Order: sequence, then C-alpha cells, then structure tokens
Amino acid sequence: MRRWATAVFSLVLFAMVATVAVWTASAQDPAPPKAAEPAKEEAAKPDERRVGKYVRLAAPLTDKNFERVRRTVESFVAQAKKRGEWPVLILEIESGRTKFGDALDLAKYLTGPNLAGATTIAYVPKTLTGHGVLVALACNEIVLHRDAADETTELGDAGEHETAIDATMTAGYRQIAESRRTVPVPIALKMLDKSVELVEVETENSREFVLATDLPELRKKKAIGEPKTIVAAGTPGRFTAAKAKDLGFVSTLAPDREGLVRTLGLPNDVLQEDPSLDGEWRTVRIEVNGPITPDLVERTIRLVDRQLEETNANFICVWLDSPGGSPVDSMRLANYLASLDPAKRRTVAYVSHKARGDAAAIALACDQIVMERGAMLGGAGEAEIDERAVPEIEATFRDLAKRKHRSQALAAALVNPAVVPFRYTRTDNGLVDYFTERDAAALPDADKWRKGEEIKAADKVLLLNAERAEQLSVAHEIVGDFAEFKTLYGLENDPQLVEPGWAQTLIDKLNSPGMSLLLLLIGGAALYAELHAPGIGVGAFVGAVCFVLFFWSAYLGGTAGWLEVLLFALGTLCLLMEIFVFPGAGIFGLGGGLLVIASLVLASQTYIIPRNEYQMDHVRTSLLTIVGAAGGVFVTAAIMRRFLPHTPMFNRVMLAPPMGEELRQLSQRESFGQFEHLLNARGTAYTPLVPGGKARIGEELVDVMADGGFIDRGLPVQVIEVYGNRIVVRAVDGSV
Repeated sequence: MRRWATAVFSLVLFAMVATVAVWTASAQDPAPPKAAEPAKEEAAKPDERRVGKYVRLAAPLTDKNFERVRRTVESFVAQAKKRGEWPVLILEIESGRTKFGDALDLAKYLTGPNLAGATTIAYVPKTLTGHGVLVALACNEIVLHRDAADETTELGDAGEHETAIDATMTAGYRQIAESRRTVPVPIALKMLDKSVELVEVETENSREFVLATDLPELRKKKAIGEPKTIVAAGTPGRFTAAKAKDLGFVSTLAPDREGLVRTLGLPNDVLQEDPSLDGEWRTVRIEVNGPITPDLVERTIRLVDRQLEETNANFICVWLDSPGGSPVDSMRLANYLASLDPAKRRTVAYVSHKARGDAAAIALACDQIVMERGAMLGGAGEAEIDERAVPEIEATFRDLAKRKHRSQALAAALVNPAVVPFRYTRTDNGLVDYFTERDAAALPDADKWRKGEEIKAADKVLLLNAERAEQLSVAHEIVGDFAEFKTLYGLENDPQLVEPGWAQTLIDKLNSPGMSLLLLLIGGAALYAELHAPGIGVGAFVGAVCFVLFFWSAYLGGTAGWLEVLLFALGTLCLLMEIFVFPGAGIFGLGGGLLVIASLVLASQTYIIPRNEYQMDHVRTSLLTIVGAAGGVFVTAAIMRRFLPHTPMFNRVMLAPPMGEELRQLSQRESFGQFEHLLNARGTAYTPLVPGGKARIGEELVDVMADGGFIDRGLPVQVIEVYGNRIVVRAVDGSV
C-alpha cells in the first residue's frame, strides 16, 4: 500500500515540475503557436455549437467604420453566448492607407475583454500591407489565400506608407503581438520596420525568431546556434502564404471564402454580409404574386431600381407567391436580384404560400429565404420546362445557389429530376452539406466527406415544404405570419409596399396585348385616311400619337429601344417611297413592310431570336397581334372608304372617290391616255401637290404632278404638259 502511495506521489510531483517548466519556457520568447490552435482560455467547449459571422473591413479603417463593426460584433457575440453557442468572427481585411491610430484602436478592441470567449480569424484574400496588418496580428488565427493558380498573396510591410517608424508604432505592434501571440514579436516588428534584420536561431528546445540587434542579449540567456537570416535589413517584411506557413504563424491556407468556412466547420450562410452596419434597416417590400410574366418582371425591376435610387434601401423584402410561368423571365428577375451588392443591401424572399417551378429561382436569388408554415418551394410549376432547356436552367439554379452560399446540388434538384443529392458529413469537424456523388468526388477534400442519406429519388424534381427546406438549410427561418417575419429582423413597422403609380399603371395598360392591338389598329387606319387626303393632317396626327404611345410604352416596359424605333421609321420611309417616288418598283414596299413588322415584333419582346418554346409562343402571339391589327385596319379602311366621304364633318378627312359616269370616263381616259384636251387648261389643286396629288380641272378630278416644287391645296394651276396619262401642272399667278 505504501509503494502505491509513493508511486502516486511521485507522479503528482513529476506533473507539477513539468507544468512549472512549461510555464517558465512560455514566459520567454517561445516558438510561435500554431495559428489553428486558439488560446486555451478561448477554446470552445465540446458541447458548444460553433456559429460564425463574416465581416468585411474595407480600407481605410476609420472611427466610423470601427463603431459600426463594434456594434455588429458585440451584438453577434452576445446573442451567441445567450444561446450557448461559440462565436467565430471572420474578418476579411482589405489593404489600404489606414492610419496607425485607427488600426491600433481596433486591434486593442479585438484583443480586449469584450471578445473573451470568441474566436477571431483574419482572412487575407489579397496581399495585405499597411497598418491593416496590425488588425490581422490581433486575431486568434490568420488565414491567407492560396490556390494552384495564385500563390502571390503576401502579408506584411505594415509601415510602407510611413516616412519614419517611431517608438509609439513599435510599442503598439509589440503590445498587440505579445497580447495575442499569433505572430512572434520579432516577425511583427519586422513587418513594421524594414530597417531591422530578422534572423532564425536554433536553441536546445526549439527554433526562435529574433531581431539581429537582440542577438547579444539572447546569447546571455541561452545557447544558440548559428543565426540564419530570414529577411535582411532594408528589405520589407512581406511574407508569402507559403513562407508564412513555413514560419508557423499561419497554418491554414484557403482557396476561397467557401473553402475557409468548410475548413472551420461552419455553414455557408456565415458568408452572408450584413448591410445594416449603421444600425438601421431602410426597408421596402416588392410583391411578386401570380404567374411570372414579362410585364411582372419588368415592373418589379423598375420598382426596385427606383427605390434604390430614391431611398437607398438596404433591406428588400420580396413577397413571393407564384406558381412560376415563364422560366426565361424568372431567370431574368433572379439574376437581377442576385446581382445586387449584398454588402450594401439584403434581399429576403418571403414565401407566403408557394414558389413553384421556375419561381423558385427568384427565392434562390435572395440572400435569405423565409417561409410561412405550409409554404412550398420548388416542384412542378405552371410552366412545363422543355427538356432541352433543363441543362441551361439547371446551370442558372446552381450559379444562384453558389452566389448565395447554398447547396448547388439541392438547387439543381429543384429543376432537374435527374439530379440526386445526398447528405454528406465532414469527418473532421461534423460539418453537414449536400452534394451529388459527382460533386462530392470533385471536392479538393473529398476524402474527408462521408456519404449519408439520399434526399430524393431520380424521377421527380425536388419539392420542399417549409420544415424540410429549413432542415436542408435552404430556408433561413420559418414564421407563422408576416408579423413574426418583422420580429425576426427587428422591423418596427411594415416595410414600405412599393406599388406602381398612375404612370406605371398607364404603361402596364398600354403594354397589354389588347391595348397594343388597339393602338396598332387605330394608327394604321389613321395613316390610311391620311394617304387618301394628304394635307388634312388629322390622320397623320392620330397615327403618329398611336405609334408613339406604342413604342413609348414598350420602351418604358423594357422591351423596345432605339433599334425598334429606327426599324419602324426606316420601314415607313420605304413604304412612302414606294407610294410617291417609285410606284410599282415593289422592293421598297416589300422591304418597308418587313421592316415595320420586324420593329413591331421586336418591340414586344426582350430577345431577337427565340430559343425556347416559351419564346416561340411569345413570337407567335406578337405575330398574331400584328395580323389582327392588319386585318382590323383592312376592315376599318373599307368602312371608312364607304361611309366617311358622305358623312358631314368627316367628308374632308377622306375624299370621295370618283363614282358613276365620272369614274367610267376617268378609267377610259387613263387606259388610253385621253387627256390631251386638258393641255393649257386651268384648275385648282384639290390636294397638296408633293409633287403628286389631285387637281380639279374644269369638272374633272385627275391625278397630276407639279412642275418645280410643292403646290399647296386650293392654289390655281395650269396644265403645261400631257404625256399619256401623266399630267404636269404649274402654279399660276406666281403662287408656289
């Protein structure tokens, strides 16, 4: 029994001596700790779930930026601790001319007691110089960017913008390096001051880094080997990713932000940035309800653009309740929403009942998705997607998911039944994600992922209810109603509902197929009337107004531009040349007609060549509208020709054609060219002669050509030449 007691006492004594020895060694300049191992007092407990926050520190750092970051970080840390979670802060630091005082204030905050119990990680995606380096030194870990194509990321040269390094700066860098111990003090001082020399020496227990000026003092304390110069005096202290890892103050290199969070065992939604760093949301609400149509998409984009310009909104709630309907237009709206800068504004899709079929892309394009209980996402929608278009649409769904940090496999399964996603778990940190077998095999760390359950079979597209969408991390939250939605984001009032004004309502009405048909019909009939009574002006005015309204509404609706207007103008000019300048040539009439038709078709769509079934249907609808308008013009012209010349007040709009005996004689004379009797006769211009028109010579109304220029209506004329059925007149009494 005594031997057992002696043995236990010896073990305890040995442990105490070893502990004292380790503590004594750490009190001197130790070898740098691995960056991936945070300080012991900040190590997460095994039962604590790690949650992350991604914050971008734009250069230059200022007091205002510091206060915004401080409020955001403190709120995040407090909420995480309240829920019993371990907060991980990822700070992406940009290079720039940050003042030393501003950088030191932030560095002291990061190493202070307010962030005790949290892990801070400095992520350097591009070369970082200037005093932003000091902020990186204040973090628990430093992660540099490096991949097969780019190995040039560097860290250091903190004093590049300083003319001289004073004692205050040196003391600040020393204080932060000693406090955090992520980077050894000599390396930190070399990053600041290029005039010093950094060397490496071997001691009995480890290697150490020291400034050349401190070597004599170090030799007094311990035996060291021959010093090896790491960075010579006069050379800036800049360390590549590979060199930093070799020296031990960087242990993790990340190819991108997504790879970083995977390595840390954090979900992808960590990368969502917070545009409300100024402490308030400026909210608007856009409703996307019913089938997706080109008009709905155009209106939504215009409303969002207007709000961004007028209110600089940083919170856009997209109230989504749609069965889909037009994959092309859904993709267009989705790409527009995804292109909004997440650092400046947050987009949230509120799915009240459904976002089926192609409408699911609109939800995926938002930074976050919030669904009401019972709401559905994905599955078959109103539009039947052509099998030939599925790969292109799947690629768009995948791209949207990648940009918003969601599973690409789950997004692809929402539209392609052949995509089968599985649940995968990372073996080293328990991170869960969803991949297809092919996607998982292509991962750079594929050996660390373990395949799990199948999410769906390969026969139908993926349809998710709210609960399942939240389980798969597609949806951010589930709420019972919009009041819970406001509480979730701390919104005191309802987001401003953006509705179209009277001008927008007018544009939408004018852009409707029925109104477009009516405008084309009235415009065509008015121009027909003008051609039969040139110079009156009523028909030209009404026709011009109709076509201007047609193209104006199409332009504001986003489907027409200068190309369509120019094509219409050129086509109209060709038709006029066919009528007045080169009658009977045919080429101007045919070409002009085709140009006019092309301009009207293009003005009703956003593409030139249809590439899928929906676009073909749209083109057919546009052509049917034009054919209907042409048929309407033909019927209207017949009615106008029959009744207007004999109707009071309208008989001046359209001239009465020759009738009875007058028509018989005129036809006979035109057939045989019997107009010689009109030579030298005088009459009156019945219409403006430009140069062709009609003149009344005696009791006869004949077609004439003016000699020498324009002759206004009502002026006296005299026949000077007759060539068959060609009659040439000249103004008399000096009137031209």
